[in-house]
Amino acid sequence: MEKKKMYGYIRVSSRDQNEARQVIALKNYGISDSDMYLDKLSGKDFDRPSYKRMLKNLRQGDVVVVKSIDRLGRNYEEIIEQWNIITREKKSDIVVMDMPLLDTRKGKDLIGTLISDIVLQLLSYVAQTERENIRQRQAEGIRAAKERGTKFGRKRIEMPPEFRCLSERWKKGEISSREAGQKLGISYQTFLRNVKNCL
Repeated sequence: MEKKKMYGYIRVSSRDQNEARQVIALKNYGISDSDMYLDKLSGKDFDRPSYKRMLKNLRQGDVVVVKSIDRLGRNYEEIIEQWNIITREKKSDIVVMDMPLLDTRKGKDLIGTLISDIVLQLLSYVAQTERENIRQRQAEGIRAAKERGTKFGRKRIEMPPEFRCLSERWKKGEISSREAGQKLGISYQTFLRNVKNCL
């Protein structure tokens, strides 16, 4: 009989690049480096090549271990969908380390499955609500900062006195933007951007 395997799945966004905490937790759980799958994603791109490879390798009775429930998906619907793919289609098990109740190897009877499903739905909803609250708090913080006069984005570079003369020469075609930039000690893109701002 084929030995059942235990896989670890790690997901981090490009904003939060520190996967070390998840890696250490999975290693301590007994998962080898070769059985860990890691995806680093940007906020807009949720294509998960490592996750898809792991799903392909999953066999009946294998176990997927994640540090927390939100590693499985971005939102409530996605977490439930991936949970069902792993447990129902693949007939594999899931262990959520942060929530011992979410260990499908335990309580395989009807009551155990029911409790697991209820806890999963509740936690998925809480995870999504918390993300939405964080986004709302960030938006409110930015709005309040703007009202106080806080400027966002890159700080505008102050142009030296020679800028006006060089920009006039550039407009007349006497000098290139690169030459003007070199004389001012800035890139030609910065020179052109500031010329455009003065128009």
